Amino acid sequence: MTEQPQDHAAINRAYGDGRAGGVAGTGQRNWAATEPIWGIWDIPQSRLPVLPDDVAGADVVELGCGTAYVSAWLARRGARPVGLDSSRRHLAAARALQERHALRFPLHLGDAEATPFADASFDLAISEFGASVWHDPGRWIPEAARILRPAGQLIFMRNSTLLTESSPPRGELIGLLRASGFVLEDLLEARAPAGVASVPGPVTPAWAAHWPAEEVWLARRIGTAGLGAVA
Repeated sequence: MTEQPQDHAAINRAYGDGRAGGVAGTGQRNWAATEPIWGIWDIPQSRLPVLPDDVAGADVVELGCGTAYVSAWLARRGARPVGLDSSRRHLAAARALQERHALRFPLHLGDAEATPFADASFDLAISEFGASVWHDPGRWIPEAARILRPAGQLIFMRNSTLLTESSPPRGELIGLLRASGFVLEDLLEARAPAGVASVPGPVTPAWAAHWPAEEVWLARRIGTAGLGAVA
C-alpha cells in the first residue's frame, strides 16, 4: 500500500486545486444541510449513523477536509473541529463558507500523511472521501493513530472494493488498522436508498442497492476512554 509515486502528494495537491471550483456547489449545499448527509447517495445521518451520538467538547480533526462541511456539522454538534487539506483552493472555499455561515474553526494547509499536529491531540479523526481515498493508507492511518488520544476514534468513508480496484482489500485494511494500534468496531455498507436519483459515474442506484459502492469504517485507538459508541 505504500508503493506510491514519489511525488504523489504534489500530484494530489495539483488535482485538488484543479477541481476546487467543481466542489464549491456541493460544499455550499452541505454546509447548509440541517442534517449530515453521506456519500454519493446523500444518505442522512439518521439512516447511516457515521457521527457518534455525542461529540460535545470533543477535539476533532477532519483529514482531507475539502470545503470542511463535515467539520461544520461537527461544530454545530458542539465539537471543536480542525480541518486539514493539501489544497489551498479547497481551503479558500472553506474559509468563504465559514464567513457566509458565521461558523469558524481552524483550517490548516497540510498533508494527512505527515500532519503538523502533536501526538495525542484529538479524540476523533474523520475523513469522508478525503485522506481515505487521496492518501496512502499505509501512511495516513498510522499518522491518524499518532495524533489520536488513547481510545480515540477513527471514522472514514471510502469506495467499496466492489467498485474501485485501487481501494485496498478489506483484509489488508483490517491488518493495517491492527498494526497501527486500532481495533475495528464497525463497518457500515452504504447502499443506495429506494427512489434515489442517479448520479454521474459508473454505478447506478439499482446496482448499489444490492452491491454497496461505499463503506464507512469505525475504529478505536487502543485505550481506556473515549467518545460514546455510535448508535
